[in-house]
Amino acid sequence: MVEREIIRKTYSVCPKCLRRLTARYVRINGSVYMQKECPEHGEFCTVIWRGYMDMDDWTKNSGETADEGNPNCPNDCGLCSYHAQDTCCTLLEVTDRCNLNCRFCFADNGDSPDPTLEQIRLWLNKLAKPGKTLVQLSGGEPTVRDDLPQIVAAAKEAGCRYVQLNSNGIRLAEDEEYLEKLARAGLSFVFMQFDGTRDAIYQKLRGRRLLEIKQQAIENCAHYNIGVTLVPTLVPGVNTHNIGDILKFAIARSPMVRGVHFQPVSFLGRIPELPADYMRFTLDELLVSIEEQAGGLIKLKNIIPSRCNHPLCGFHGNFVVMPDNIVPLLHRERAGEGCCSPTTADKNRAFISRRWQRQPQGKGNPSCCCGKESDINSMEYFLRRVKTHGFTVTAMAFQDAGNIDLERLRWCSLHVFDRDRFVPFCSYYLSRWQKQWS
Repeated sequence: MVEREIIRKTYSVCPKCLRRLTARYVRINGSVYMQKECPEHGEFCTVIWRGYMDMDDWTKNSGETADEGNPNCPNDCGLCSYHAQDTCCTLLEVTDRCNLNCRFCFADNGDSPDPTLEQIRLWLNKLAKPGKTLVQLSGGEPTVRDDLPQIVAAAKEAGCRYVQLNSNGIRLAEDEEYLEKLARAGLSFVFMQFDGTRDAIYQKLRGRRLLEIKQQAIENCAHYNIGVTLVPTLVPGVNTHNIGDILKFAIARSPMVRGVHFQPVSFLGRIPELPADYMRFTLDELLVSIEEQAGGLIKLKNIIPSRCNHPLCGFHGNFVVMPDNIVPLLHRERAGEGCCSPTTADKNRAFISRRWQRQPQGKGNPSCCCGKESDINSMEYFLRRVKTHGFTVTAMAFQDAGNIDLERLRWCSLHVFDRDRFVPFCSYYLSRWQKQWS
């Protein structure tokens, strides 16, 4: 007997024409699906939650859409009066070019001419809130630009407090002089594409063996005191079995590695057709996989839903790596105390900086954990260790045309700066996908 229950209503789009549609979340025998119907292209159904844990319990702080919101959302999207979240991170694309040709890519931008350094300076001056802004330099692959150090410097001059680089790490591994220039210019930390601990994974997803290059990039960044967060794109049948090994790899390299930021695959960019449900990797699958594969290092009770975005968009776990174990700093029962509690974007950015930036190391620095063995159990030692060896386990489940929920979009805090306006990440890349494949 099939058990069917409508548990939530919202708005979405037709995966064919992107027409705005009413949608509903339906629980069918424990799993949750988004169902919607386009008058021109028919019915669509996409899995949202596999039922490994209770979705209602996970999303208890979010209800269904209270009103229709902006009727132009997401097709003419920007931050409007209906948007419920401030900008935490601003993504700025500085190139369309890349030195890889990955199977899965948000952008697939092609080879459009790079914006000039002066144009980028103008954008940075418009997007920056002095002393506050966290800007992510992205693309394409930003390190194909020889003038990227000047762009980092321009971001700091514009008043950006934190400058993050989204990179595949290839040039960071192969050109240490270039990396030194980035560090001197004021680069804060690197989000580095890292899909697994086996070269066969990179061969399938990126078209070449990259593990040794990734390891070298991590070591080079550490030499210049630049924190690295590993960013795996999770694809069923390719690397979802490697989640535990990725975490163990990262923890063993603390404080060089500051955390792991998982991204279940979304179907944008180079993917012209939406997949069957077996190709999707849901947030609850990821949560259960972390606990099952991490060998007891990471517990589900120490991972909380996002509070700076919709809880179906991601999660957060905060830890400190001790000499002989990893200690959680969050518990689900105290979820409101996390970095993403419903507070300000300023607090969210401050939390990110504390965890993703590397603290200066050395015996002459007060943040150094060099202490006598007898001090290892002291509170003073632990607090210093939190600063130097903080470690995050986070995730962001980006949306595509099959599963986009406009209520989730309203709570987005990751915004792309495009044509002098801020655009929620998923709607920006959804629009790019539509233009490419329409």
